Amino acid sequence: MDLKKIGNELLLIVLAAIVLAISFNYPRTSFVTILSLFGIFAGIILVNTLAKKFFASNLETEVNQNLWAWFQFGFGKKDHFKKPLPMIWMPILTTLLTKGIFVWMPLISFDVSPKPERITRRHGLYRYTEVTEWHIALIAAFGIIANIAVGIVGYFAGFETFAKLSVLYAVWSLVPVSNLDGSKIFFGSRNLWFAMLVIVLAVFFWSLTIV
Repeated sequence: MDLKKIGNELLLIVLAAIVLAISFNYPRTSFVTILSLFGIFAGIILVNTLAKKFFASNLETEVNQNLWAWFQFGFGKKDHFKKPLPMIWMPILTTLLTKGIFVWMPLISFDVSPKPERITRRHGLYRYTEVTEWHIALIAAFGIIANIAVGIVGYFAGFETFAKLSVLYAVWSLVPVSNLDGSKIFFGSRNLWFAMLVIVLAVFFWSLTIV
């Protein structure tokens, strides 16, 4: 168990949760509300993370998370920044520009690497070590499904705010931008992305009826 890696990923979750809590609290300044939102977002992101890691482990792969950074801005090989541009400020920027009406949510990206047992596994004369875009799409989709599932459970357990924000996080996670989850699903399988879109939007519109 890599304790340093676990600590770094927990720090990412805490940082993302703080930024989202402050952004969703705007223009209010209640510390109690920020603290409550922090707990909610930390839980939502943690569920998403654990779901991805669980599914990835069944594929004998490992999920490595990072703060979202924008590098490629076009389709050409030279269409990129000299260095990745950190996007941790995006929720705060969007909430300031829209006065809290519109808040960007995805802040954590991930990549996947094969575990040693996958690398050494043999079948006949062939090695099955490659992690395909389809595998990555499935991992990303499983995280979104987990957010939908806990959102529904949260609603029936009486945690309406958690339920709404968990479903909203799932909606945002489908946006096919940069190297975020939505892009991984979209480019891994268009059919999977559209199927997820239908499911997530159906649950989202249902969540709008929650009082």
